[in-house]
Amino acid sequence: MKRIGVDVGGTFTDLVLWDDDGTVTVHKTPSTNEDPSIGTMAGIETLAARAGISPREIEMFFHGTTVATNIVLEHNGSSVGMITTDGFRDLLHIARKKRPLNYSNYQDLPWQKWQLVPRRNRRTVPERIDASGAVLTALDEDAVRREVLLLKERGVAAIAVAFLHAYRNPAHEQRVKQIIAEEFPEAFISLSSEVASQYREYERFSTTALNAFIGPKTSVYIENLASKAAQAGIGEGVHLMTSSGGLVTARSASEIPVSLLTSGVVAGLLGGCAIGAASGYPSVITLDVGGTSADVGVAPDGRLRMKHLLDTRIGDYHAMVPMAEVDTIGAGGGSVAVVDEGGMFRVGPRSAGATPGPACYNRGGTEPTSTDAMVVMGWLREDSFLSGDMTIEPKLAVEAVQTHIADRLGSSIEEAAMGIFTILAHSMTEAISLHSVRKGYDPRDFSLVAEGGAGPLFAWQIASQLGIPRVIVPAHPGITSAIGLLTTDIRYEVPTTAWTSSADPDLELLQNGMTRLGDQATAQLRADGVADEDISLERSVDCRYVGQGYELRVTAPAGDIDKAWVAAVAEAFHETHGRTYSQRFDDKPVQLVNIRVTGVGAVPHVRLPLIEEGTTDSSDAVKATTRALFWAEDSTTPTWVETPVYDRRLLKAGNTFTGPAIVEQFDSTTILGVGQHATVDAVGHIIIERSAS
Repeated sequence: MKRIGVDVGGTFTDLVLWDDDGTVTVHKTPSTNEDPSIGTMAGIETLAARAGISPREIEMFFHGTTVATNIVLEHNGSSVGMITTDGFRDLLHIARKKRPLNYSNYQDLPWQKWQLVPRRNRRTVPERIDASGAVLTALDEDAVRREVLLLKERGVAAIAVAFLHAYRNPAHEQRVKQIIAEEFPEAFISLSSEVASQYREYERFSTTALNAFIGPKTSVYIENLASKAAQAGIGEGVHLMTSSGGLVTARSASEIPVSLLTSGVVAGLLGGCAIGAASGYPSVITLDVGGTSADVGVAPDGRLRMKHLLDTRIGDYHAMVPMAEVDTIGAGGGSVAVVDEGGMFRVGPRSAGATPGPACYNRGGTEPTSTDAMVVMGWLREDSFLSGDMTIEPKLAVEAVQTHIADRLGSSIEEAAMGIFTILAHSMTEAISLHSVRKGYDPRDFSLVAEGGAGPLFAWQIASQLGIPRVIVPAHPGITSAIGLLTTDIRYEVPTTAWTSSADPDLELLQNGMTRLGDQATAQLRADGVADEDISLERSVDCRYVGQGYELRVTAPAGDIDKAWVAAVAEAFHETHGRTYSQRFDDKPVQLVNIRVTGVGAVPHVRLPLIEEGTTDSSDAVKATTRALFWAEDSTTPTWVETPVYDRRLLKAGNTFTGPAIVEQFDSTTILGVGQHATVDAVGHIIIERSAS
């Protein structure tokens, strides 16, 4: 079976073609941000030609995209109208009353400055359902029709429908959906009961509006890409990565595009988990450094951790959808270094991006970036970018760092370049610390997987600072996110609010709820063409102690729901709470707030092929030596060192070498610091550790 993974980033689009016979072909191409499908399809054509096949031979197409995220961050979504319950028109404006400046009455709150739905387009209708799901006030259908026609007249492209307690009883929202289809069929429709069927009015309203805001443009992109893929003869359609780490079909993604908000970021974490497991180190911290940002994830025993639903934000907005816990910071190969008016030396978060890019790209950029710094340091050679397919100008890098940093600080150019690298590496170290040490995990129990085009340039330094015992550099670090797309299954998570206590559990409510959610998830998978024998169900529960305001998610066992089942869930919560907050209260009852069922449709996963075996001698892979800048052990002064440059393609399983060293390949460059030791394992990963001495 031939399958392709395509991850569209802000700077580059990464592609990997995987054949079950063990052949792996990779490609990187600049992203076409005006229409990412153009770069995607052009990249597929090039990749297929490089592999010597026709695109029609590709049987599965997996895709991670930043389209939905970019729409939110750039505030360029569609015009949205909202229909809601009488009296709740301003819920999006009021939000949670959390203010960035508590004592100021004069400030523009972010979610008010960039409103998802202008107040004039937030329309109310008579209806009311209580918290048990009982109808208190019937839906006024004539009022609904009037408001739909008004929104149509005002030219909105999408309508969000969010009624009070619709998570308990969606009947009124479903009826509004039918009326919109009759009166305004071209509108994109977003229902809270379909997008975020859980309690918490503001977060549910915000998520529903956000889905409507990004829906028209995202669905057009997805349908456009799916159509182009079909025309190219690529089989089985497009499957897209969701924020929770599963795949969905183009049909589902077009209906609920808010599920795609951290699509590519999570793919990198999944790829890192697969890399670590293949090398025998399942507990991993992933560092995915691209041109614009760095993504950090922590996966104990290879398991994704999910964010709390009140922490799932994109930009200024709440998105109450399942998201794997990955942190993104503005630190990448294109991060711009400046000395500001106060004399402060800063790097990032502003990026030069792909255009104009770093100064050394010779595309009009004049500001120094971290890429320019590493060119100055000798780590990136002029013919090392994309195996020489992309030329760089070292003189331009030297000029940018000298003019904008060294001269302003009164330092040498070596100190300026090393300073840029050090500041950026420190930002990444702090992000990893935030997601490991401060969440109850010891980084010394993990391996650091270096991903992205720039991850292997920084990982050796970060591992040293945090005491991480080893760095794993994948065979193709620059396209690890694309590989991650090939390592997961089709997944649909269906939640609802239960509200019961372990002290006196409503077993019938829990059993009926789990059964209903399981039927919904199974129906979605069957609609996607997944065979029954490939379908499995996973359960989880959001729990908290009585009086707490936030929940923690725990895995729930299968089987009939009885008191023993509830006790098992409560014990799992006690354990999770103890690890997260260093305290557990076994004598306190546990509230089971939300219940969830995830339907899993099994997809054949890729298996990393073994590479040719060699001896410990790696001298045959040395293709050059170069002068490069490194810190000597136990020294803060950088010195120029004659450094061997290895060709990654020539390294064999069992080869070893010691730093300082540079390893070049098509999609990335790996750096070993002084005193570090590398071994190539059976699947071609470079394992970097401190030397025994």
